[in-house]
Amino acid sequence: MDHHETKDGRLAEAVALRGAGRKEEARERLVALAAEHPDDAGIAYQTAWAHDVLGLEAEAVPYYENALAGTGLTPDDRRGALLGLGSTYRVLGRYEDAVALLTGAVEEFPEDGSLKAFLAMAHYNTGGHHESVRLLLRLLAATSGDPSVREYRAAIEHYAEDLDATG
Repeated sequence: MDHHETKDGRLAEAVALRGAGRKEEARERLVALAAEHPDDAGIAYQTAWAHDVLGLEAEAVPYYENALAGTGLTPDDRRGALLGLGSTYRVLGRYEDAVALLTGAVEEFPEDGSLKAFLAMAHYNTGGHHESVRLLLRLLAATSGDPSVREYRAAIEHYAEDLDATG
């Protein structure tokens, strides 16, 4: 069997097509591959992503969910799938689902600032403005290279915990 006929070869080709801007062609190939290999988490993740880049968020959801329910994703791909699904839930107005998923994702990958930023957006959408601002202030304090932010880092982190405190 030729490399391009194997599952991995076909997956690599589809990902290359997406990278080359042939997004619809990549999506079609990945949908076919996912149908043939429904238990392959890596294919499910790539198929979800292929829908996402075309703005087909609702269609991406089951592929993201399959990818995360399966095994075999690299930690990087798992993190990407969590971010993708959390963001997609939010775009679709499934704010509570986004908060729940992204809260777990932040616990699993505490060093990932992008997950915290998307969780903050989801909290905002559920009316959790305090939690949203707290997360963003802590992220800013932890990651900013701005010298003036760094100078007040301890104060920002302190006040982020209780924005209503006056003393």
